[in-house]
Amino acid sequence: MNICIVVGARPNFIKVAPIIRAIAKAHEEGRDISYKLVFTGGENDKTIEDSLFDDLEINRPDSYLGVDCENLNELTGLVMSKFELYLQHNLTDTVIVVDDLASTMAAAIVTKKQGIKLAHIAAGTRSFDISMPKEINRLVIDGLSDILFTAGISNNNIANKEGAELSKVYMVGNILIDNLRYNHSRLKRPAVLDKLGLEEKKYILFTLNRKALIGDEVHLEKLIKAMIRGMKDSTMPIIASLRGKAAKVVADIVASTSFPSIMKIIEPQSYLDFGYITANACGIITDSGNVAEEATFNQVPCITLNSYTEHIETVKVGTNVLVGEDPDSLSIALEDMVNGTWKKAGIPDRWDGRSAERILQILSC
Repeated sequence: MNICIVVGARPNFIKVAPIIRAIAKAHEEGRDISYKLVFTGGENDKTIEDSLFDDLEINRPDSYLGVDCENLNELTGLVMSKFELYLQHNLTDTVIVVDDLASTMAAAIVTKKQGIKLAHIAAGTRSFDISMPKEINRLVIDGLSDILFTAGISNNNIANKEGAELSKVYMVGNILIDNLRYNHSRLKRPAVLDKLGLEEKKYILFTLNRKALIGDEVHLEKLIKAMIRGMKDSTMPIIASLRGKAAKVVADIVASTSFPSIMKIIEPQSYLDFGYITANACGIITDSGNVAEEATFNQVPCITLNSYTEHIETVKVGTNVLVGEDPDSLSIALEDMVNGTWKKAGIPDRWDGRSAERILQILSC
């Protein structure tokens, strides 16, 4: 069986790494299975650090489509054109796509037009906000997929309610957790903590990625000031792992506050170093669903700057709390975090690190 795995951004590499390792192991054991990794971007993508592939213990992509543009419609068209050429020249039995990017949707459309089996990892994810481009991508990808691999029971229910046949929906668990369990013993204290003189569980981690929030500097300033208010009785600093425009905007805001030393902005970290920092934080403030999932796995209190999450189990079972973009709610939640009065939490069902194993078994049937 020849499998093509398509990724469109750095987080996708992290999610498919367990599948790649599982396929490589099966191939070594003599099973008739192989894969090709296709990245829709270019070889010099600045968001992907050189150490990522070593950290994940996977090879670099076999093919680069080289698409890099801001306009999502243009990006979709270019990926469709280039991926069609790829499939025409490379024998493929199954295409695996992950998450909900425009490039993911483009690859899904081309796959079905070529009459090739399509499998979607992280299927059944919904915000129920059709104004979001990613929501449209999710509906299209799930609608086209022959096999839907979901992370939890809520995703399963969504896929079934939307008309997916029960025989094509499989709750395999959260594949992100496969990596966390696999790499747990490989995490080492990063140099940046020594440089800042920080002890484990004596700092708050802040990450920010959403373009809409970064672009609204007036409101972002209110949120930053709310963080500082929430930390007023604590000696712990906030370390902000930020890149590009987010780092500059936050640095300018922090410099204008009364307590600029409370937040320390650090360079984006390697995958394993960031894993150590998240696992050993006192708490996390983020707008990332993936970071919130890591927080739940590590049982670290987490505040998400959004009014919804596609991974509701991190709220219902895990350590995650949604505060929207409300400064007062953020400040109150942060006080609970630093005072050690966070809610009780657990680990969601099937977060056992065996998702890739289940996926491979299903694909091999």
